[in-house]
Amino acid sequence: MSLHSLPIEPIIALLAGILILLQPRLLNYVVAIYLIIVGVLGLSHNVTF
Repeated sequence: MSLHSLPIEPIIALLAGILILLQPRLLNYVVAIYLIIVGVLGLSHNVTF
């Protein structure tokens, strides 16, 4: 199974939601990391190697 066939964004969102429920103080870090990951994934679709 390749990385492109996995639903990455819903998995990240689910993990972020669980972390926020368990540790509400992590909200800022979880949101920042989520945004960085989604941004990198979005930009990587436009890059060809």
